[in-house]
Amino acid sequence: MPEGNNNGEAITVRDLTKRFGSFTAVDRISFSVVRGEVFGFLGPNGAGKSTTIRMLCGLSAPTSGKATVLGHDAARHARRLRTEIGYMSQRFSLYDDLTVGENIRLFAGLYGLSNSRYRERKSWALSMSDLQEHAAARTGTLSTGHKQRLALACSLIHEPKLLFLDEPTSGVDPVTRRNFWGIIEDLSGKGVTVLVTTHYMDEANHCDRLAMIYRGRLVALDTPSGLLAKGFSGEILRIEASPLVKALTLLENASVCGECSLFGSAIHAYVDSAREAAPLLRQTLTASGIQVLSITPADPSLEDIFISLIEKENRLETAAG
Repeated sequence: MPEGNNNGEAITVRDLTKRFGSFTAVDRISFSVVRGEVFGFLGPNGAGKSTTIRMLCGLSAPTSGKATVLGHDAARHARRLRTEIGYMSQRFSLYDDLTVGENIRLFAGLYGLSNSRYRERKSWALSMSDLQEHAAARTGTLSTGHKQRLALACSLIHEPKLLFLDEPTSGVDPVTRRNFWGIIEDLSGKGVTVLVTTHYMDEANHCDRLAMIYRGRLVALDTPSGLLAKGFSGEILRIEASPLVKALTLLENASVCGECSLFGSAIHAYVDSAREAAPLLRQTLTASGIQVLSITPADPSLEDIFISLIEKENRLETAAG
């Protein structure tokens, strides 16, 4: 039987850990997801996001700790849990050699839909994926955007209360990414809880709350505005220079820079004092033949916050080791 409603929490994670031999993929993370919210799980590739989702879906047993999902122990009640959740993996979980309609039929069968219910939901799935006229088309011939929408429709065919999306926008174009987030927001508005993993920091603002993970450890947990309001340790200079990569290499070795990173067509340099560092950085660049187009103060973004947190984690790890 379900273990209660956890005070309105769709997911409750306590000290969840996953080890593969001597490697710790997920390191004692704890968080909760409120029913109906869009919860973002952010981090670089290899940070432990997918491993965490697999444990929450009951696809992988934790080494230690516990995850309760929709009132079920994810490890102990995995089979029952899978009928109540939707899961869309990075590779969309579709069979390219099957037709669109056959993929929908397969997922409906896996989720135990009756024939009458299947017919009703098939119509919805074709409409949602904009493939009404292509039910007989081989899935492998579809565009990435249509595959993405079809995979989402298949993961929602049984109308789950909770949807897991693992890097759902990886490899798709910006327009498709934006449209996909519109669908997620519509689902949330209808009461579906969504946990989505991504390494695209610009997608974070679509989420109600964010968990940032790095090397298997949770380094931040708050709303997007809450993370920004906590501020940034130091100040940021936005530097436009040419050639950009050479400028980045020089700035990475400058003593006044705590960290530097590419940010679009510019460089973000993290410094203690923008006023004091700006002339020194300009001098460093021009002395090496770099054309400096501009050096201006910049407000921190969520990407800046995350880089700062990673830098802090690396310093602590170095000091401990």
